[in-house]
Amino acid sequence: MSLRLGDTAPDFEQESSEGTIHFHDWLGDGWGVLFSHPADFTPVCTTELGLTAKLKDEFEKRNVKAIALSVDPVESHKDWIKDINETQGCAVNFPIIADEDGKVSKLYDMIHPNADSTLTVRSLFIIDPNKKIRLIITYPASTGRNFNEVLRVIDSLQMTDEHKVATPGNWERGGDVVIVPSLQDEDEIKQRFPKGYKAVKSYLRMTPDPTSNWSGD
Repeated sequence: MSLRLGDTAPDFEQESSEGTIHFHDWLGDGWGVLFSHPADFTPVCTTELGLTAKLKDEFEKRNVKAIALSVDPVESHKDWIKDINETQGCAVNFPIIADEDGKVSKLYDMIHPNADSTLTVRSLFIIDPNKKIRLIITYPASTGRNFNEVLRVIDSLQMTDEHKVATPGNWERGGDVVIVPSLQDEDEIKQRFPKGYKAVKSYLRMTPDPTSNWSGD
């Protein structure tokens, strides 16, 4: 069965480059990004893992842990990490799950027979502190993932969970946001959005980013 947004992220226990991972325990009370790779020593994924390592501080600001997955064994992962560190000018600082038996790949529906019958597709999941899946993206093998987009979505999810807003297309932190249509009480609107708002249409009310003073900026 395919996973959908709002589903509980399946728990699992599996070996990794940093020892045994009990997934829900490892996530703790923070956010998680789980992303899969077809195999070790693949060129596009080598660049992606390097990018993720370099974004460690950005993930930490958002209380996010990153964890990767490949179907190869732990020793292969450790050798690959040496290559990643050397070629990408980084130090891999997150675990890579060794999913030799395909257990996690099957739990997360990462095997797509029409693309490849044995290797995982390049999927990415954002998981919130309640262990709910909030984003699923699956990329073709030829296209590297955009980790700035991953951070942008996390920023949007964390803000919209706290405030009664949604983020418009191409939104980035600091940009105007949309007051949700269900919020109609003007007194509550004034309390929540002291900077006011612009009613472009009755259903499209723009207001400044309520987290513009975010400590991570």
